[in-house]
Amino acid sequence: MISLQDEYFCIYGIVDYHAMTVSFDPKEMEKSIYDCAVDYMAAGIDPERSVLMVQSTVSEHTELAWVLNTVTPISWLLRVPTFKEKRQQNPDYVNMGLLDYPVLMAADIVIYKAEVVPVGDDQLPHLELTREIVRRFNSYFGPVFPEPKAKLGEVTRILGLDGINKMSKSLDNCIYLDETKEEIWKKLSTAVTDVRRKRKTDPGDPEDCNIFTMHKGFSKQEDADYCARECCAAGIGCLDCKKILLDNMYKELEPIQKKQLELRGNRQHVLDVLRQGQERAKDIAVTTMDEVYSKLGIKLYH
Repeated sequence: MISLQDEYFCIYGIVDYHAMTVSFDPKEMEKSIYDCAVDYMAAGIDPERSVLMVQSTVSEHTELAWVLNTVTPISWLLRVPTFKEKRQQNPDYVNMGLLDYPVLMAADIVIYKAEVVPVGDDQLPHLELTREIVRRFNSYFGPVFPEPKAKLGEVTRILGLDGINKMSKSLDNCIYLDETKEEIWKKLSTAVTDVRRKRKTDPGDPEDCNIFTMHKGFSKQEDADYCARECCAAGIGCLDCKKILLDNMYKELEPIQKKQLELRGNRQHVLDVLRQGQERAKDIAVTTMDEVYSKLGIKLYH
């Protein structure tokens, strides 16, 4: 997400409406949005070059979502893998928003006529659905939206510390950007590795180990190569591998944490960035919706 700013004009959304599809505490929502903005800026999103905005502050997102709903078959939504997963994880909280999540996601993308979307491979079905919705809308009403293409990073998916699910606050299997080195080690030390490696003297398979996937994302190439080689030869144990990961991970996180502290000490600046982002995003979204109104035959009344 950060490096894309060197190639593209980027719009980054803090998707608070999406967060409402699972059980949440309204008292915590305001803080969560602010913390997310701080994290994005601390990690390197530059509001001078890019747009950082809160989804709910640009009403055109949900307006377009309704329009896209009218061309999206229910059967398309029922086949989305993440809906099935969320339904299993939260059987008592299956709501229309959860089912309709991909349509709002499509609106988030195409309201800005985005051509490239950075995703992990778990989001590819959602993006393909967006492309299908775009094709159907364009075929019904005439060309408006480009078909967005996926941009995958070198590491397409990092699972949570359980090695099964993706990192999730609700599943308590994630590492936070503001955790201390000691807190991160407490989590990493018990994280799942190659389940077939029972003892330190057993050779392992790095490609079947989620810790090695994290090495690909955080470690220098020579460290990742060393861990892979020694794991296969049973030259080092999993804890040794994790300690190398910890050092490399914290080298990335420490400067982010310093920037987090700086930003939290300047709350008004963060709020100003979000307001400016809202204005810039809305300018684009309003123009797109004006074109949509024309295609739908309702422009006269707007």
